[in-house]
Amino acid sequence: MTNDQSTAHELADEPRDARALADVNTKVAHSARIWNYWLGGKDHYAADREVSDQMLAVMPDLPVVAQADREFLGRAVRFLTGEVGIRQFLDLGTGIPTANNTHEVAQAVAPDSRVVYVDNDPIVLAHARALLASTPQGATDYISADLREPDTILQAAARTLDFDRPVALTLLGILNFIVDFDEAQAILRRLLDAVPAGSYLVISHPGAGVQSKEADEAVRRWNEGGSAPLVLRSREDVTRFFDRLELLEPGVVQLPQWRPNADTFYTDREIAYFGGVGRKP
Repeated sequence: MTNDQSTAHELADEPRDARALADVNTKVAHSARIWNYWLGGKDHYAADREVSDQMLAVMPDLPVVAQADREFLGRAVRFLTGEVGIRQFLDLGTGIPTANNTHEVAQAVAPDSRVVYVDNDPIVLAHARALLASTPQGATDYISADLREPDTILQAAARTLDFDRPVALTLLGILNFIVDFDEAQAILRRLLDAVPAGSYLVISHPGAGVQSKEADEAVRRWNEGGSAPLVLRSREDVTRFFDRLELLEPGVVQLPQWRPNADTFYTDREIAYFGGVGRKP
């Protein structure tokens, strides 16, 4: 891959990687690092493990949730590239790079896919090079920005994506950090207004009403010790995020129930996490 095929905004050289790591607050647990811990990664600190262990004490299945979320992402992206023909993805709330990142899944099906990642965590910025390993035919980019800044995100993403052509917006495990529902919905609408008909929205979200007692207590422990509060939402509220879209079958469901295949794990488990995919008409 040549240098002009992928660039990370605010990540120009190796010293910048070091500066990004210097900005990491290792004393406060961060969701991206805890998620990395649950997925078996190495990018976490004592504060992350401490809060994680407090959550796991009441909800031991949380690593299963993290794995189910990665599987859901893979199935959704393969469906959009392989069956729908989407070639552009805006991945909001990227998290620390792991196996089967969006560009890897998309470009395995369609090498000319273009993917822009967005996150505001310094540790994700420091690892952004792993998100830039594009095929020669495609492109990847990384934007350091907050989801609450949709106009900033869209302006930067336009350097890589053509907003006159359909784009898939993926928001996995990120809208739960916008605790006010109306604010979360307004952000989504701004993003959807910027993409044309035939674009898609992919959402996963921790769910209320499934393993309720355990999930509520796990969230309470996170909100006491984590870097940013999060909220559970009901299946009905997550479905409302798709109000202006054509919600694809089977609708908003527990993650392993969204179009499972022979390789899908945990289809026989209760997963306190909902997922869905919608199309902009």
